[in-house]
Amino acid sequence: MDIKPALVKELRERTGAGMMDCKKALVDAKGDLDAAGELLRKQGQAKADKKASRIAAEGRVAIKSDERAGRYALVEVNSETDFVAKDDNFRNFVERVAGVVLAKRPASVEALMSLASDGRTLEEGRLDLVTKVGENISVRRFDVLESKGHVGAYVHGNRIGVLVEIEGGGAELARDLALQVASLAPRYVSPDQVPKELLDKEREIILAQSAGEKKPPEILAKMVEGKLRKFVDDITLTGQVFVKDDKKRVRDVLAANKAKVKAFRRFEVGEGIEKKAADFVQEVMAQASQSR
Repeated sequence: MDIKPALVKELRERTGAGMMDCKKALVDAKGDLDAAGELLRKQGQAKADKKASRIAAEGRVAIKSDERAGRYALVEVNSETDFVAKDDNFRNFVERVAGVVLAKRPASVEALMSLASDGRTLEEGRLDLVTKVGENISVRRFDVLESKGHVGAYVHGNRIGVLVEIEGGGAELARDLALQVASLAPRYVSPDQVPKELLDKEREIILAQSAGEKKPPEILAKMVEGKLRKFVDDITLTGQVFVKDDKKRVRDVLAANKAKVKAFRRFEVGEGIEKKAADFVQEVMAQASQSR
């Protein structure tokens, strides 16, 4: 069947699929644009199913906010490669996801993907994106922070996203603390949040490391507690050295501003995902053999 280039172009603009994929779909659909589009969506589902086991540890984080409502949304969406993470189609999809999270506050990722944006569900949009970019795409996680106080929001290089909620202080301090959390990645707000099990384990490690020290027990005990305090300072936001003034700690800055950190959220792209070391030569050969 003779398919006119203008028809292929129109289908490509509708779906974003490759030129040859569009032409084949139109041939199979006997020139029917809507049917061809449906075929491409089905192919997208098939591609997504095939690629679902592939590790997606690159991607982007994004923050959307409605300051008048006191609502802030933080999302992470993953791709397989950094190249796709920089693609405009991927970036636009991430922004759509963040917008829906902000507006709807879904209970889970599964619930999120069933919600509509621009007349289609996010899951349908994800499948379309898989068809366009040829990689596994995964909406990994999101969080919503609601606050009437000051909230610092910061995204670094599209890979680290931070929200910090403070009581007292001001917008500038909240922003500075968001930079702090992005830079030094504290695990807890303050020492009282550090689990006892973690402290006991760290004390055990420090004692083992100090076993060869030939010092009186009372001196050794002080050394251990000193190292333990440093460990706690390093993993808590209030204990860390302030990134904008290394002569102060965050707790000093908070005290000077009569402020308190209520909570923070920090997403970093791919954290906790085990990446497989790929043999580039073998990957190219595998792809070449599949195309024969």
